[in-house]
Amino acid sequence: MTTIPEAYQINKIIDQRKYLVNGELKTWEGKTTEVFSTISSTEAYKPTLLGSIPDMGEPEALDALDSAMKAFNRGQGVWPTMHVKDRIECMENFVRQMKTKREEIVKLLMWEIGKSLPDSQKEFDRTVDYINDTIEEYKDLDRNSAKFQKHDGVYAHIKRGPVGVVLCLGPYNYPLNETFALLIPAIIMGNTTIFKPAKHGVLLITPLLEAFQTSFPKGVVNILFGRGRAVAAPIMQTGKVDVLALIGNSKSANALQEQHPKSNRLRLVLGLEAKNPAIILPDADLDLTIDECIAGTLSFNGQRCTALKVIYVHEDIKGEFLKRYSKRVDDLKFGNPWEDGVKLTPLPEPGKPAYIQELIDDALEKGAKIKNKKGGQKFDNYIWPAVLYPVNKDMRVYQEEQFGPVVPVLSFSDIEEPLNDMAESNYGQQVSLFGKDVYALSPLIDSLVNLVCRVNLNSSCQRGPDVYPFTGRKDSAQATLSVHDALRSFSIRTFVAFKDNDLNNETIQQLLEAKLSNFVSTDYIL
Repeated sequence: MTTIPEAYQINKIIDQRKYLVNGELKTWEGKTTEVFSTISSTEAYKPTLLGSIPDMGEPEALDALDSAMKAFNRGQGVWPTMHVKDRIECMENFVRQMKTKREEIVKLLMWEIGKSLPDSQKEFDRTVDYINDTIEEYKDLDRNSAKFQKHDGVYAHIKRGPVGVVLCLGPYNYPLNETFALLIPAIIMGNTTIFKPAKHGVLLITPLLEAFQTSFPKGVVNILFGRGRAVAAPIMQTGKVDVLALIGNSKSANALQEQHPKSNRLRLVLGLEAKNPAIILPDADLDLTIDECIAGTLSFNGQRCTALKVIYVHEDIKGEFLKRYSKRVDDLKFGNPWEDGVKLTPLPEPGKPAYIQELIDDALEKGAKIKNKKGGQKFDNYIWPAVLYPVNKDMRVYQEEQFGPVVPVLSFSDIEEPLNDMAESNYGQQVSLFGKDVYALSPLIDSLVNLVCRVNLNSSCQRGPDVYPFTGRKDSAQATLSVHDALRSFSIRTFVAFKDNDLNNETIQQLLEAKLSNFVSTDYIL
């Protein structure tokens, strides 16, 4: 074990007892759950105790729901009726406070989920940029709405309004960025929210509790801790939630949806599993392709919904690709998140190495071989990425979203093989396509855009830049997340209409001059 730099040492256990409901940072007196890191801080391996969080249940969940409902107040609350510029000021205040917590949150990202120092810094900075970009996009939205339209003798003043109460559940792999990609647009559009952090990456929300409390009116943001089934399920069972915003597993999403008694009322904003393939054509530039496939398969140990989770390589180049790719995998540096040049880091889930081992064993039993020398080497908190070939459809590693360091490889001679597999798949988020011949690429691109929502040409799959749409077909997503689209996912078009006559025209003119309505207004923010 290397010496932990002083800046990244855990010097104080975080006994997190505060939670936010109805604008109050309440103190929890009940049972707590200890939070461990799989990173060891001693010579002999031992998980590191980081702190503890409240183990909440139905009473606290319903209290938070009541707070969010009161804040929305059937659309009459301070927040949903507030002027756009005032909501923006609240959000700007929040992001100012958030920026002062960068060092603390980056350190917790490394310890809680094993994300490397550069990637942890990038996640924080990207989240701040996302909030600022959302603010600017909201200004544009408001400017474009500051007008009246007229058709068939009827005027309309059309804007976007909040939907209501949002239950927000984020993922452990991007516990700040992807969670806030749900939470921030939901809040700024005038909804009220209940937010439960992910199982891993939960303590890093602690430094932001006060910023949420002081930046927004009471009840707009409510933050709970505990297990999803104990906290989220009772909230859904009331039927009083208007939006379920979740990035994570489809089993969790389905279980929560089914508990809502009014399915027509419930809007879904979901980012779920994906099994994004790489398709490598015979004329692909192998240097570039291998660089991109290393990043795509093993950035953050493959724990990304956008990761490349299966590689299809053409028969003509499979030998060269496997040899060079396997060597590159073995050359990756494993270590703790703060070490220079580290690419592979401890897995945050204690049971994940054993699960990956199951996938490897199943594949080997069914005819696959490990193509890299280090593949499958196991440590207390890690298992070395195994490059498996040849993989077939009977193997679990082909069927399941592995969400970890194992790489299944298939070869093909006819391009219809990977295309048919993608068409049959339950997932349809992205694909990476590697090749140069435009006569081969053109029909492929035209087909692939109808199977997935993003075709990455000679590039690994990814979410960003955040201004681009992020969504998926089939079981991979519902609704679209991007700076532009998320504001629309968490709002609904609503408008004031009136017939063109003297009475209505005079009334509207007086409304505009009096500046008494936050909705009927042609003012906008520069």
